[in-house]
Amino acid sequence: MSSIEAAILGMIQGLTEFLPVSSSGHLELTKAILGDNSLPKESLAFTIVLHFATALSTIVIFRKEILEICKGLFEFQWNEETKFSIKIIVSMIPTVFIGLYFEEELSSLFDGQILLVGFMLFITAVLLLLADKAKDTCKNVTFFNAFIVGVSQAIAILPGISRSGATISTSVLLGIDRTKAAKFSFLMVVPIIIGKVIKDLFGGEINVAPNEISSMAVGFFTAFIAGLIACKWMIALVQKSNLRYFAIYCAIIGLVAIVYSISQ
Repeated sequence: MSSIEAAILGMIQGLTEFLPVSSSGHLELTKAILGDNSLPKESLAFTIVLHFATALSTIVIFRKEILEICKGLFEFQWNEETKFSIKIIVSMIPTVFIGLYFEEELSSLFDGQILLVGFMLFITAVLLLLADKAKDTCKNVTFFNAFIVGVSQAIAILPGISRSGATISTSVLLGIDRTKAAKFSFLMVVPIIIGKVIKDLFGGEINVAPNEISSMAVGFFTAFIAGLIACKWMIALVQKSNLRYFAIYCAIIGLVAIVYSISQ
């Protein structure tokens, strides 16, 4: 993979991780168009690196909130920070379960399954349309809500299902305030990504050839910068309830993916 291709993939990951259009789906489509012939494990390794970059951009954007949560936790009281942290943990349960018991099956999905990506993008479009029409959105995140949103995040492991789109849409449909829904959606994935990277590093799952280090670094940097921009943009878009435009986009890209897959 060249540095230019890595930069393109990094930019796409950074933008689509936060915008509700499926980063994994766009990465698979882009890799297919660029003719990337990586083995599934190698392709997944690059995807993990890019996801780690966007997780880092999330930490930077929400650094004040994260510091407040950490301070609240060290007070060792049943305060709002402690409750929020436990809700994050609750939301992680479905994804951790799927990741631990179906890791090999998930890896095979990141091997140019363009037809699957197309159909999953249509599902993302439907979710976004439903969320865009939701009106009663003024509630706080409850523990039950956190688990349901966590289920959506687990389903969004499938390439083509937007993680941010699925979790934010689910939150809004549950009546959660749009700003709080976006904040919870972005923060809930950070510990999962970091945990996944640590697990794969120590487990030897991420094996990067020396000649791929530079392209990995380029992809990481571009994903991080694009993620900073997209995260702030997405928060503003959710507040204004402009998700229907992304629904239309997902439907169009989904159709393109299906046509491309069939033509091949």
